[in-house]
Amino acid sequence: MYKVIQPSRLYQQIVQQIEESVQKGVLKPGDQLPAERELAQQFGVSRTAVREAIKTLHEKGLVEALPGRGTFITSGTSHSMRQSLDRILRAGEPGGTAWLVEFREILEPEIAALAAVRAGEQDITAMHDAIRVMDAAQRDLEAFIEADLDFHLALAEAAANPIILSLIDSIVVLLREQRMQIFNTAGGPARGQAHHKRILEAVERGDAQEAREAMRLHLQQVREDSSKLASIREPVD
Repeated sequence: MYKVIQPSRLYQQIVQQIEESVQKGVLKPGDQLPAERELAQQFGVSRTAVREAIKTLHEKGLVEALPGRGTFITSGTSHSMRQSLDRILRAGEPGGTAWLVEFREILEPEIAALAAVRAGEQDITAMHDAIRVMDAAQRDLEAFIEADLDFHLALAEAAANPIILSLIDSIVVLLREQRMQIFNTAGGPARGQAHHKRILEAVERGDAQEAREAMRLHLQQVREDSSKLASIREPVD
């Protein structure tokens, strides 16, 4: 009737300890985990065990790995929201992409305005770094898109509101897919960069109104590019 109990694997013990740290509030959403090598030293295990533990934590929705930045603790709420939103767009709902653009038009101009008021030196540096990568990766889809996401996440972090960050975190996967779809729109990356730089300039000056307007124009471009893509994909009778 019962199966023989097997000793817990190393990676499972790592998962358990990190989960307990989250439950006790020692680790909070937004906290960054140490690098893989450092975690292996702290736990006294191989990097393979750490890698497997991170993979399991990611599947549970407890961590998010951001390329070039590290692994961060997320909230279960963000993970649940991400799954729900993903189901809506993948269910073939008409207007799904337009809904995402509309959501961004409501939220992101105000994020940019808050960032202009609240951004610290570290936030500004992160935005400059993302723009620098995008400048160097105009023809490299993956590098450009990850840096694009980094820029918008840095803005959300600069807004210094955990609810906003949770909302943006919940749509990161959808944003990545949207960017991948419109990346090859003629002149798209270059136009996007012009908007990014205008947003950053406004944030650096502390000009909330200009940051809001610059983001609004950026999202107008996203809407136009998405509409062009949708019209190309429409079947011809």
